[in-house]
Amino acid sequence: MKRANLIGVIGAWIVIYAIFSFLSPNSFLRVDNIELMMRQSIIVGLGAIGMCYIILSGGIDLSAGSVVALSTVVAATVMKSTTNPIFALLAAIGTGTACGFMNGTLTAKLRTGPFIVTLATMLVFRGLATGLAHETTVSGVPDSWLRIFTMSLPADQKWLLLPKGGWLWLVFLALAALALKYTAFGRNVVAIGSNENTAKLCGIPVDRVKIAVYTMAGAFVGLAGVMDFSRTTIGDPTAATGKELEMIAAVVIGGGSLSGGEGSVVGAAFGALIMTTINMGCTRIGVPNWVQQILTGLIIVSAVAIDKWRLSRQAAR
Repeated sequence: MKRANLIGVIGAWIVIYAIFSFLSPNSFLRVDNIELMMRQSIIVGLGAIGMCYIILSGGIDLSAGSVVALSTVVAATVMKSTTNPIFALLAAIGTGTACGFMNGTLTAKLRTGPFIVTLATMLVFRGLATGLAHETTVSGVPDSWLRIFTMSLPADQKWLLLPKGGWLWLVFLALAALALKYTAFGRNVVAIGSNENTAKLCGIPVDRVKIAVYTMAGAFVGLAGVMDFSRTTIGDPTAATGKELEMIAAVVIGGGSLSGGEGSVVGAAFGALIMTTINMGCTRIGVPNWVQQILTGLIIVSAVAIDKWRLSRQAAR
């Protein structure tokens, strides 16, 4: 992703934040508002890291929301039976990783478009979550330190500014950005998304890279499921409905191209923050939810239109 595009995304978030700070100075300019914003962005933000890699490779994942729900159910079930938060954490991430591996393998080996594959697995994973939870929520889970990821900072830890999960998001965001820019794997992902046939001619193992991308993305979605469990402390098979669209939207708003080969995990993070800022700001000034949905939709359409315009200009050169 070009630096000018990333600067534009960051600038857009700053402008949006400044507007709502002006309209609601008593609440939006408070330091704890940043903490709350991060707490509400963690789930989409973590998932958007993996989604960015998928979109960069020319793919898409419609099953991410279902994987979040399945991961929360697995975490709650394991936690309830073992009372061991480490087992619950690993089980949730392992579930997401396995789901991602399945998506990647089916996409690579069946030679079927990722849209159809992940549309099917979206239903499969949601059904598994519902069956595992016996068509209800897994409640009565023992309390544990997993709650610290999304809970509000206690008074003696306000100096951290961000919740524990927010710092975890930033660490993985930095690692994913560095891997994308400085490793052969990252360059291969971009090459496949730019032109898969050329990538094959260059000796890039396209199938293996695709499987690795979806597997890695599944791990991030599984971690997002841990954050959802941390927030609600239950396993809800209906959780995260539509979250996959928010993850895709974060990548697109952040400058990612649905045609593949262009995007930024940092841009995707700011895309997630832009959506959260708009929702929080509109709520603070009393804008109805339906208007918020329209505004978010218009922003997504505008981002896609800008991407198409940019691609058409590049093709005309």
